[in-house]
Amino acid sequence: MSFTEEINSRKTFGIISHPDAGKTTLTEKLLLFGGAIQVAGAVKSNKIKKSTTSDFMEIEKQRGISVATSVMSFHYKDKLINILDTPGHKDFAEDTYRTLTAVDSVIMVVDSVKGVEEQTRRLMEVCSMRKTPVIVFINKLDREGQDPFELLEEIEKELKIKTIPLTWPINRGSSFKGVYNIHRSTLNLFKPSTQRVSDETITFSDLNNPELETLIGDKDAKKIREDVELIQAVFEPFSREEYLKGNVAPVFFGSAVNNFGVQELLDTFVEIAPMPRGRETDKRFIEPSEPKMIGFVFKIHANIDPKHRDRIAFMRIVSGKFERGKYYHHSRLNKDFRFNTPVTFLASDKSIVDEAFPGDVVGLYDTGTFKIGDVLTEGEDFQIRGIPSFSPEIFKELINTDPMKSKQLEKGITQLTDEGVAQLFTQQPGNRKYVGTVGELQFEVIQYRLQHEYGASCRFQPLSLTRACWIRSSNKQKLDDFIRFKQTNIMQDKDGNIVYLAPSDWFLKMEMGNNPDIEFHFNSEFKTEREIV
Repeated sequence: MSFTEEINSRKTFGIISHPDAGKTTLTEKLLLFGGAIQVAGAVKSNKIKKSTTSDFMEIEKQRGISVATSVMSFHYKDKLINILDTPGHKDFAEDTYRTLTAVDSVIMVVDSVKGVEEQTRRLMEVCSMRKTPVIVFINKLDREGQDPFELLEEIEKELKIKTIPLTWPINRGSSFKGVYNIHRSTLNLFKPSTQRVSDETITFSDLNNPELETLIGDKDAKKIREDVELIQAVFEPFSREEYLKGNVAPVFFGSAVNNFGVQELLDTFVEIAPMPRGRETDKRFIEPSEPKMIGFVFKIHANIDPKHRDRIAFMRIVSGKFERGKYYHHSRLNKDFRFNTPVTFLASDKSIVDEAFPGDVVGLYDTGTFKIGDVLTEGEDFQIRGIPSFSPEIFKELINTDPMKSKQLEKGITQLTDEGVAQLFTQQPGNRKYVGTVGELQFEVIQYRLQHEYGASCRFQPLSLTRACWIRSSNKQKLDDFIRFKQTNIMQDKDGNIVYLAPSDWFLKMEMGNNPDIEFHFNSEFKTEREIV
């Protein structure tokens, strides 16, 4: 297969949603329909012991939630599909935002009962900002949810994007019978099956075919004909070009847990989703067809296999061909590295890969070389735009409760904060360690993983702090004076940058007003901001 054919054969996307909308379940069913797995695991079930493929961390299996982005690849209809299943919980939103930089499109899952929720709005804002193509999957049609037309209206109003239904449900709740594929003029009737794929597809060149009454009954046949007629009158015809521009979102209906509507979604996704796209850098736009390899690290995960204590950097290939054992230039460190055991994933299951192409995500075993946002190249040095770390919202001091395990705690908190879901600040003298996150649940996860993956025991002491600001100034004397006067609130981040931890927004505004020679930055890309956002 030629280089161009390799690029065109790839589809890389993320699945996003509000917690409990069914995102991880849909991921599992896409793997099932794609033939990547034979039996689907339940996200929340005491009866089914097999956990979902994408939730591979022990705490995820126990809590029934995703707390880390999972990467999975499988082949389907001559395409290589790369899925990035992201955390839905708002406390892990930053991991999701960074993951969205590594995908070319997204599938957004909406709960048909609850409709558009808070986290869905936030994620859609990120997609809109980047003009990322979005497909909407309205899930849980097997429950008594909202009217489909009302749901579409809510999505357009709340998420500010035009919708075009490509499938339509036949009833909902206990009388849900399946979906009619408007895009392909087919009717799919599924028997509920959480474990196996069953497919009964009937093609209708004309919905007035009397066979429809035989299959679904007179009442439902009349209703689906009326609904489709209304859809064709109200909604614009689907345009792939407008979808790729991020202007319209095709909509699918179904029940992921019962395998309703997943096949239609997958088949249409393969047909319309974009091929790998290029990325903007601090120097120029990188096209995927460029011959030289360029890739960037968007995620780091420690102990993906606790038995081996491995640390893996997830790298998205932007252009060129990545080859196992070949030297690549690390832009930030200005050093060359080669990787003898790069891997691809099915969640925690890994396999060695000899080569990878634009759109692929490869795992690189890492001993501390990488940080999020790092770039590997075959020549030019670049910095990929749009992968910042933001100021945390909650701060707690890390207290060691087992002095005999101090080394394990030091190593553990360093590696876990390297993953980017929490930030570590150190105060000297005293080596006091403060951890900042955007949500309380992250502290629970960190504490759990320190105990079970590193054997380190700790607790977190709450702090009365509201914002972290990276500070710098061209006037060294002014900066030194500020650091001296505010030493109780001055920390260093993991890169040695000076950070001011503000006790309140009022104090922060006052300090910014009293110190015009000092720049206060609210993210790691160091964009100057003179007012709190």
